[in-house]
Amino acid sequence: MLRGLHHVAVICGDYAVSKAFDVETLGLRVLAEHYREERQSWKLDLALPDGGQVELFPFPDAPPRPS
Repeated sequence: MLRGLHHVAVICGDYAVSKAFDVETLGLRVLAEHYREERQSWKLDLALPDGGQVELFPFPDAPPRPS
């Protein structure tokens, strides 16, 4: 039985839209935001209310969402 989690990684296609949704709509708190030069992309660490974390990774060729 799953009793908790430390972090979850989420892949997104549009970083700005995903960040706005997570921060403004869901109300998650930004822990850190780093630009990764070698990948030419951002990584966003967000805090969940229970102490867990979400790591947001944008990929320009992310698969489309089914819904």
